[in-house]
Amino acid sequence: MVDESVLAALAGLSVTMSLPFLLYGAWIMIDAETVSWNVLTHHLRYIGVGLALTTVPIVGWMIPRVLRRLTGLAVIHAFLGLQAYALLAFALTGIVRIFQAKRNADAYEDPDVDIDELHEDMSHWRARLRAGVAGFMILWLCAWVTGLYRFYSIHIVPML
Repeated sequence: MVDESVLAALAGLSVTMSLPFLLYGAWIMIDAETVSWNVLTHHLRYIGVGLALTTVPIVGWMIPRVLRRLTGLAVIHAFLGLQAYALLAFALTGIVRIFQAKRNADAYEDPDVDIDELHEDMSHWRARLRAGVAGFMILWLCAWVTGLYRFYSIHIVPML
């Protein structure tokens, strides 16, 4: 069987590889003057890969093993990760409503539509989206750094 350190390194590598996908996906939306359907699908391709590279190791490797080494650092790591995904879910509550409003008004096809005039709650939904995505990325980075330190202390230090 493969050593646990190798599997932990592969899980960490997968999560680390997701960062450029998440950042580039965010950059696509930040850089876009108008979010057309093509911009949205281009953005979602990168975000989807980034989330898959993060979520698969979490579900398949990290969650099943968190109770084996339930230390303070493991709790902090799990808490930060859980809060990151909670903020992503919060962002999704805004994304879904924005998508519905833009789709109903055909705003993905007409770039001249003022998004704030589509619905009276649009600014509220956009604020949810921004807060959720920013919070996700900040907490994701904190969980990632904590996970790297955990990997170092569990799998590297004992070999020294």
